[in-house]
Amino acid sequence: MDGVIYRGSALIQGAQAFVDHLKEKQVSFIFLTNNSEQTPADLQAKLARLGVVGVGEDNFITSAMATALFLKSQGQGSTAYVIGGNGLTSALQQAGFMLNATQPDYVVVGKAKNISFDMIKRAANFIRKGAKFIGTNPDVIDPVEDGIEPACGTLLSAVATASGRQPYIVGKPNSLMMTIATRKLGAHVEETMMIGDRMDTDIIGGIEAGMHTCLVLSGVTAKEDLHAYPYQPSVVLPSIAHFKIEHVPDHSLWK
Repeated sequence: MDGVIYRGSALIQGAQAFVDHLKEKQVSFIFLTNNSEQTPADLQAKLARLGVVGVGEDNFITSAMATALFLKSQGQGSTAYVIGGNGLTSALQQAGFMLNATQPDYVVVGKAKNISFDMIKRAANFIRKGAKFIGTNPDVIDPVEDGIEPACGTLLSAVATASGRQPYIVGKPNSLMMTIATRKLGAHVEETMMIGDRMDTDIIGGIEAGMHTCLVLSGVTAKEDLHAYPYQPSVVLPSIAHFKIEHVPDHSLWK
């Protein structure tokens, strides 16, 4: 969503037309976001405020939701020390996890704007004492209306440096996010396209999952950056405003 549908609180031109186009073509879609701060209800409300209508809570999967599902499937503990926003704490609690700041089974780090030295210290010490280190996503920066801002990966680096451990990251480019999305859509990967603004998460994640991919140049990755990557997207577009189903390879197979 960040860099594709909006930048911070500024809507990217063509977002509503994109949603309308998919609905007109009867193509199912999900907004798959690495941002773990917000719940699906928050994201739906944000889109509505920005003028994008016709999107329900079921049209979202966040890295927080994927992280909660993954940890629940592991069955190796039920308590977590969390650095992150309401979207992350809510997803974990809904999955049955208790928030614990004394002896947690997991340290889970997502994007958080109200971070403190003490939080990083606690997280690092818990990990050193045996807590499992989980990151919702590796994004170092997020695009916003006035440039960029630090994201989850920046916080993960601080905790990893202090603890001496590297996190397991659930969100994009981990194909687990793609698997959850295609299952929810009831679609096969070869019938699915990942549209994103980052070569190092969206596009590589889509490619490794076996999807078609579309890079939009309205977010983090610029056109001049493409040569630095050993993999390439199926399609490159200036923004979501230029997207049509006809851009999808073998789009005639889509029903």
